Amino acid sequence: MTSPSAHPNLTPQFCFSTVALRDFLRISRSATDDSITQNLNALETPSQSGFDPSSTSVRIPRTSSRSIDPRACQAFKDNVLFPSWQARSDVLTYCAYVATSPDPDDPEVGLREAETEKNRERVVDERLDPYSGRYFPREPRTEMLANLLRQERSVENIVRSRTWGLVRERCGDSFQDAEQALNSWREARERRSS
Repeated sequence: MTSPSAHPNLTPQFCFSTVALRDFLRISRSATDDSITQNLNALETPSQSGFDPSSTSVRIPRTSSRSIDPRACQAFKDNVLFPSWQARSDVLTYCAYVATSPDPDDPEVGLREAETEKNRERVVDERLDPYSGRYFPREPRTEMLANLLRQERSVENIVRSRTWGLVRERCGDSFQDAEQALNSWREARERRSS
């Protein structure tokens, strides 16, 4: 069985390193969500009576009524799927907090202030160059992080929806929505830990 995503060391530097942040999300998604079909196939019990060579002479389409043992599905969801989703949610939530907090360590503050001052001193003659009046200041890294997080949350919603659809189909889960299932798992985990 696949193991859940490990929590990275959450620091503002981790969030501002878009390579590290995206790598964590990509690796976590590929280990759990992108390979969900293989993970679910691995939960199916092999033939109890052994291999029958005549079974290969005729192709029998897989029926959708064939489901996986509910205990194996629940164990997969409790030990792999939901912990991976939770780890990614924790990272996205922490980094969203970093993106909305003041950033006194921003290395480009001086550069942005110098560019703004230089723009104020600039003489613009729009008759000679109609585009010379345009000024696009550099975005602070907190704004760039916030934009990245918006994109990654959208991707996360799509990935979870697709994964949950396959889990519901193969495991016969009663929750209609991935977030409902994850919230139920969180509540059950909190009850067990208290």
